[in-house]
Amino acid sequence: MKLDCWRTEPHVPLRCLRHSFLQTFLICLLLVPGLLECKQVMADQPIVLRLPMPTAGPNSLDPVRGSSQYDNIACGYVYESLLEYEYLKRPFELKPCLLESMPEVSEDGKTFRFKLREDIYFHDDPCFPDGKGRRLVTDDVFYSLKRMADNGNQPKAWWLMKDTIVGFDDYREQQNAAEDFDYDAPVEGMVKISDYEFEIVLAQPFYRFIYTLAMFQTAVLPHEAVDYYKEKFSKHPVGTGPFLMQRWDFGAKLVFVRNPSYRTMLYPADPGLNKDGSAPYTGYKEDVELGFYKDAGKRLPLADKVILTMFAENQPMWLKFLNRELDYSRVPAENFPQAFIKRRQKLRQSFKDMGIRAVPLPLLDFIYNGFNMEDPVFGGYDDKSKWLRQAISLTYDLEEINQAHYQGINLIYDGPIPNGMDGHPEGHQVANNYRGPNIPRAKKLLAKAGYPDGKGLPELVFYTSRQPASVEMAMMSKRNMAKIGVKMDVRSVDFATLSENLRKKTCPFFGLAWGSDYPDAENNLQLFYGPFKSPMSNNFNYDRAEYNELYEKVRVMQPSPERSAMYAKMRDMIIEDVPVIGAMARTRFYLIHSRLKNFKPEETFSNWPKYLTVQEP
Repeated sequence: MKLDCWRTEPHVPLRCLRHSFLQTFLICLLLVPGLLECKQVMADQPIVLRLPMPTAGPNSLDPVRGSSQYDNIACGYVYESLLEYEYLKRPFELKPCLLESMPEVSEDGKTFRFKLREDIYFHDDPCFPDGKGRRLVTDDVFYSLKRMADNGNQPKAWWLMKDTIVGFDDYREQQNAAEDFDYDAPVEGMVKISDYEFEIVLAQPFYRFIYTLAMFQTAVLPHEAVDYYKEKFSKHPVGTGPFLMQRWDFGAKLVFVRNPSYRTMLYPADPGLNKDGSAPYTGYKEDVELGFYKDAGKRLPLADKVILTMFAENQPMWLKFLNRELDYSRVPAENFPQAFIKRRQKLRQSFKDMGIRAVPLPLLDFIYNGFNMEDPVFGGYDDKSKWLRQAISLTYDLEEINQAHYQGINLIYDGPIPNGMDGHPEGHQVANNYRGPNIPRAKKLLAKAGYPDGKGLPELVFYTSRQPASVEMAMMSKRNMAKIGVKMDVRSVDFATLSENLRKKTCPFFGLAWGSDYPDAENNLQLFYGPFKSPMSNNFNYDRAEYNELYEKVRVMQPSPERSAMYAKMRDMIIEDVPVIGAMARTRFYLIHSRLKNFKPEETFSNWPKYLTVQEP
């Protein structure tokens, strides 16, 4: 364009144009080597992701011991499961990960046939001869599943497999009763066809089974690593994933580096619009506008290194993000007005000017305070115990907590089933609930329970996170309980300590949140199934025969009006017995610096770091 423009300027002599062009050409010749060298230096710089983990860290990097979202995130760097979720597609869609293709399923829904990829190798590690990782085979899949049955591993995820695979429960009982747990002993429903083909036969056609194959607890790992590191294995993960753990500074940070032996996995291609012009999935057009397909076809992982920094408190994380020391951050509730115009939930212009974009993420969320139903005073199923918990529930002012600590953004609802799932109450509320605040009704129920004005009632010990906001919310609840004479002792601890106390059933009352592992209410209802009591997923230690019978029926049912009715019945049973007070669901707001590319926040799964890269403007 400039050359054409010069030619149209009649007052510029042609010889001047020639002279100017020659000067420019000579200058370019002098500069090109330096520019090329500079470009090469920039190209040689490692791509480093600087990401936050809003807790003091994961409890363990042993998949069978993991239970929290933070365990999930950390394990996702180094371990892989048979299936994983498509990164960008919504609603969620499963795809093969360690498999060549999706499993073949028999007509009766009980037999799943699998074919492993033959190019998958475990990480190079000292646990292998000469430190060279070997190829993954069928026996590794069976070994990893069997670790979930071994009580010596302190597994948190047996609930995923209980009554599921033919013969697996009998195997678990026999091996845990034996002097030594025999991982080579057969399980009837685990059928090896070859080193790369196998079948799993289910006792019943479980609807959720396919989802469990994408959960980090079912990740595949080698026996050599467990044998070599023994009790230290939870700190020395060895998997097949896109990253290797380089360093773990407990309570401070985890550092991961690219797995140089990772098989060829490519960034997904742009599917394009459907033939009728419609989008291939929800949010597709926004993904294209954000440039999420510019890296299509590139080999994964895109980053060379990930520094995952832990934050036991929100404010240091927030300040490091504002200082550009983190690529993204969740927005702490107390900082929401700083970043957003509250009424419209729109990002402030000052943040946009810094090249920051905002992404709201409604969560499949169940925020609650729970009782230990085995506690001699506050647990139990008789009327006296039930009236006591109902009275305490009626002192809670969830709207006050929502406004004070969540900017009024949270959804408040009755029961344990989040919005958007079958079984969630219409209008988020049931007719007969114990949602507070209703102090007069609470006093009457407390008196019926035999504790008028709290007389004779021991102090209720409440365990919560060390986060200042969690402590403040607990103090608000303590103040409201005092209105009916109930005293509460608030104990703030780190997440690892809280988890250990829950495992040992030593928390009379506790505050937690559950993010659903997959989009079906069964995942939340299993939290109250008696056989899943601590140290498994049922931290409430709720164990009611009628509820258990219903759960055993719904867990093998396909979606139907009959199943929906049973979900509602189980929900209402929980509301009446009050093993839990709540619930609330968050919309998590993420702020993302423009240098971080391809980031589509999600908390249901954690395979997304391999798709991320950074590019400085």
